[in-house]
Order: sequence, then C-alpha cells, then structure tokens
Amino acid sequence: MSIPEILREIADWPTRLALVTGGEPMLQMDVHELFAALIERGYTVLLETGGHEPLADVDTRVNKIMDFKCPSSGMSDRNDYINVDCLSRNDEVKFVIADRNDFDWACGLVRKYDLITRVRTVLFSTVFGKISFAELAAWILDCGLDVRMQPQLHKIIWPGIDRGV
Repeated sequence: MSIPEILREIADWPTRLALVTGGEPMLQMDVHELFAALIERGYTVLLETGGHEPLADVDTRVNKIMDFKCPSSGMSDRNDYINVDCLSRNDEVKFVIADRNDFDWACGLVRKYDLITRVRTVLFSTVFGKISFAELAAWILDCGLDVRMQPQLHKIIWPGIDRGV
C-alpha cells in the first residue's frame, strides 16, 4: 500500500493516533516518509519495533515501543543494544516473558540500561499460555522495579489468530 493510499484509508477514522507495526516496520523502504506524512497531518505516531533495526534516524516526534527479545524466544541475540541510546522519555520498552529465566534477564536489562528513567514505560507481558498473569504479577510485585504488566490483548480479543489483527 502506498503512503497516499494509507492516508486515504485512515482519513475517515476520528482518532489522531497511528500505530505503525506489523512485521518489522523499520524494514519498509518508505517508513520515514510515512512517519512524516502522519505527523504533518496531526497524528500522534507510535512505532512498534522489534528493535533489531537501527532507530537513530527515526523522527524524534515518533513514540517508539521497542521489544527486547527474551532468551526463551531464541532471538535474544538479535537485540541491538545501540538502539537503547535512541530511546527517550516519550518511548516504551516491552519484554514478552515465558519463564522465570526471561523475567530475571529482563529485570537485569532494566537495571543495566536504567530503563525506568530512560523511557516512559517498561512493559512486561507473558508469552500467552506459558505463565499465568497472576504469576507474572507476583514476580513484578516482588522485584521492586517500577514496571507495568501488560497482557497481550490481541491474544485475548482475537484468540487463535496469530497474524493480521
């Protein structure tokens, strides 16, 4: 879909909030032009990214939501920690946690990079069906970090649909 097509598609929606996500948006050739076009039209722009592509050139008016891949994902070696320097108080980081090892690893990164003061929000979610919300909530309460639990709502609202939501 071209940028003009995207802008026409969303023009009738009353919201002025645009979330750019799906796959890895930073791999899309015209993503920076899309950010600019949305901002120019008065949208608050959110970028949800896996964080393994460079973020240094992202417009500072774009609110980044960066996902750190935990060890159980098998993708933690793809995390680009240079991107931490591109985060601001407008941004969020997210960890999707499958087990206690992931949780302890995530807490370690929060401390190492002082994410609590660097970004607006640190989110901890569960890998759906791996650990209970209650278990993650208890770990969060015990850890002493100012992080927020966030269920993966798309898994609750649209159960069984992995893509295309």
